[in-house]
Amino acid sequence: MIDRPPKNNFSDEMIAERRGGLGKMPSDMPLWMAVTIIKIDKFSKIIGNIVCWILIPLIFAMTYEVLARKLFLAPTIWAYDISRFLYGALFMLGAGYALSKGVHIRADFLYRNFKIKTQGTIDFWLYLLFYFPGLIVFLYMTIGFVGESIQRGERGMDTTWMPYMWPIKTCLLIGIIFLLVQGISELFKSYWAARKGEWPGETK
Repeated sequence: MIDRPPKNNFSDEMIAERRGGLGKMPSDMPLWMAVTIIKIDKFSKIIGNIVCWILIPLIFAMTYEVLARKLFLAPTIWAYDISRFLYGALFMLGAGYALSKGVHIRADFLYRNFKIKTQGTIDFWLYLLFYFPGLIVFLYMTIGFVGESIQRGERGMDTTWMPYMWPIKTCLLIGIIFLLVQGISELFKSYWAARKGEWPGETK
């Protein structure tokens, strides 16, 4: 099999995006690894399909606020906080799904021209040395933030609405867990790419 970098396209200027969907696993891949990758990717896809619906109340809240403010001179006290909360939830809860699609922003002007084995090796060690340790520390700290927020009944202080903060902080905690789960799939994919010179499930 020829080890070659993925074919560049317009999206390569800003994002990796080498995976467009769930593809077929290599026939010589160990069954446990293939099953793990497929199940995790399917899980992330389900989460992504659910989380995308957060856009509906977000659009509604913003539209309502604009109409109330501009047409009736009656701005709400809740739209600002709701927009922050919903956008933050959308961003964090969908981060694992975005990782599964390879659409996190990355400056890969050098990386994309490397051979696939080189790409896989780089990704594999970066996941082991930085991604998982960093997220585990982040998870540990966030558990404390969420627990303290619930215990204190923490409220936002930016508006007179003063909503409770623990729901959005809980979304941050859950989002980190989703990233860790998807990271396992990406680690296996990177390992396979480093060994075999092909990305498992890559959309051709």
